[in-house]
Amino acid sequence: MLNWKRSLLFTALAAFVAGIMFTGGWALAGRPGLNGGRNPLAPQIADAAPIGTNAVADIASQAGPAVVKIDTVLVSNSANNNPFFNDPFFQQFFGGLPFQVQPQVEHGIGSGFIISKDGYILTNDHVINGAQKITVTIQGQPKPLPAKVVGADYALDLAVLKVNAGQPLPTLTLGNSDNMRTGDWVVAIGNPYGLDHTVTVGVISAKGRPINIGNRDYKNLLQTDASINPGNSGGPLLNMDGQVIGINTAVAEQAQGIGFAIPTSTVQQVLNQLMKGETVAQQ
Repeated sequence: MLNWKRSLLFTALAAFVAGIMFTGGWALAGRPGLNGGRNPLAPQIADAAPIGTNAVADIASQAGPAVVKIDTVLVSNSANNNPFFNDPFFQQFFGGLPFQVQPQVEHGIGSGFIISKDGYILTNDHVINGAQKITVTIQGQPKPLPAKVVGADYALDLAVLKVNAGQPLPTLTLGNSDNMRTGDWVVAIGNPYGLDHTVTVGVISAKGRPINIGNRDYKNLLQTDASINPGNSGGPLLNMDGQVIGINTAVAEQAQGIGFAIPTSTVQQVLNQLMKGETVAQQ
């Protein structure tokens, strides 16, 4: 009789302990941060996002030295901009008078990045178009260097400059923009409003955007929410491997978080022609 009671007590105790363990297991499984209660997408999101890691800082420090500031000077004769000076009737009566015409000097600013150690620089055509003087500021150089336009294409809004630094320069590598997906993280570096080497972060918002800005019709642009402002034009849009996948080109007027970049898939098709100064066939 005593043995039967002991056996019953042991069975009840074992069942009680098992119940505690079962309940505790469910509680642990539901706690955040433990495998049982973790969102299956959480590891992928955490691994993909640069926020809270050193990824952006590493890209900025590695790519920054190859990003340059471009200053331009455009000098125009104000008489050429006055329709009266080109009017035959006006010239008949006043053409012989010694008018003092003051030249108009316009200063521009933009960005670019070095693609070869001997000083070839990629930028936008609209950054340097019409400029009589172009100088490039490179980190580590004591003063801005004069630059010449090697090749440019108005329709594609691309240009290649050349500087002679007298030493090998840091460079950036062109990546494959076709491999980028909507939602992929990107980093933009440039000189918005003259604030050199400003770093902004965002994602690819869309691909293949056709837009019209001024007199240029862009047929295939990357859209990004990384901050792009005047002065950013010509600077690199980088993937998380530090490769250039776009050339920052424009910001949508009266909009926030909408910027555009020329994809490297477009650049790669014409880069050799631009570096040789050849005319680019329409794409």
